[in-house]
Amino acid sequence: QVQLVESGGGLVQAGGSLRLSCAASGPTFRASAMGWFRQAPGKEREFVTTISWSGAGATYADSVKGRFTISRDNAKNTVYLQMNSLKPEDTAVYYCAASTLPVQSPHGYHSWGQGTQVTVSS
Repeated sequence: QVQLVESGGGLVQAGGSLRLSCAASGPTFRASAMGWFRQAPGKEREFVTTISWSGAGATYADSVKGRFTISRDNAKNTVYLQMNSLKPEDTAVYYCAASTLPVQSPHGYHSWGQGTQVTVSS
């Protein structure tokens, strides 16, 4: 069981950067793969990135590869999403999630945060 709380969202101009944080609690955090998803108005929830238990492996959606970086600090029970070169199409609610394996499907995640809004102006 993992409880997750996202923070760090906000309004930025295109080309800017944001760093999202996901604070986790619960005994299974260190045994969990972590992921970030996003959902824009009128669209389905979209995979962004996932990271393994150890933090050694990460996978990114093609739309964010080269711009976003996921990392985790197990000592702090926190996972991060560094977002650079933001585009208006990145505007969405961003969700942190925990899974048993680092999969890309949202159905593979058993715990979800409440989300944090990211808005990128043109």
